[in-house]
Amino acid sequence: MDVGERTYATGRRKTAVAKVWLMPGTGEVRVNDKPVGQYFGRPTLEHEIERPFVITGTTGKYDCIARLFGGGVAAQAIALRHGIARALTEVDPEFRTPLKRAGLLTRDPRMKERRKYGLKKARKAPQFSKR
Repeated sequence: MDVGERTYATGRRKTAVAKVWLMPGTGEVRVNDKPVGQYFGRPTLEHEIERPFVITGTTGKYDCIARLFGGGVAAQAIALRHGIARALTEVDPEFRTPLKRAGLLTRDPRMKERRKYGLKKARKAPQFSKR
């Protein structure tokens, strides 16, 4: 990866989507034009986002710009983590094995189940009355 080159990847979780651009830099992560700490505000989510960099040993080597939309705060953080992991595999295919072993390249397939007619929610039925 050259100095002016950028790598793009998409990460997803539930209904959250993260568009991630990775470029050589100082390790700054910006989400929707805000620093990652200001956007998420929870240290646990910030640690989740840093995991791909820690596992590959690239902490502080790449800047990350991300566009997040849909879902909740936690789902957006996991989508961003997924996008960063995918972008790192584009940068260097050697990173694929440790990221795959850590489970960061697998898209979490769990989604909210749709509501069915005649029911109150996906599976909750109205109270049964014999008479």
